[in-house]
Amino acid sequence: MTQTPSDDGAPHAAVAAALTRERLRTGLSLAEVARRAGIAKSTLSQLEAGSGNPSLETLWALSVTLDVPFARLVEPVKRPVQVIRAGEGPALAASGSDYVATVLSACPPNARRDIYRIVVEPGSPRLSEPHMPGVVEHWVLSTGRALIGPVGETVELGPGDYLSHAGDVPHLFDALEPGTTAVMVSEHV
Repeated sequence: MTQTPSDDGAPHAAVAAALTRERLRTGLSLAEVARRAGIAKSTLSQLEAGSGNPSLETLWALSVTLDVPFARLVEPVKRPVQVIRAGEGPALAASGSDYVATVLSACPPNARRDIYRIVVEPGSPRLSEPHMPGVVEHWVLSTGRALIGPVGETVELGPGDYLSHAGDVPHLFDALEPGTTAVMVSEHV
């Protein structure tokens, strides 16, 4: 019996996200990757849209073309939860003024980010359904206290604390004090 990505544990969405991510990383067009891999442009377009059903040979040719291990195309990327507490992280001071910049997360190539200011009051936690594959959320708590992160992996944050987590899994924000505010950056890879 021939297994396909939908019945062997490697879902179409993970393959689609991996192909798109790796193609963008190379800077190659859809047509150029398809040409180099010896497949039709329409086939690659369907695979990146999550509607194609790739064969082992097709994925192997694409992994060679994109210069990535085969497994990277079929296994979803697990993003670790990262916490930087207030006063931690690589800090750089400006000369001539009382200004310190702490690097929390450098923007990876070919990424898109949206920045939000969030105001939340205690009560019902805000449960978010998974976003598009590859989305990462970055949080800096400004005031109050909150539990933030993937369901089952939430972290309590206080003012100035930083957290990043996968946004393509169910996640929540639970304000623990009145007047809780945060800055959230949604990164779309």
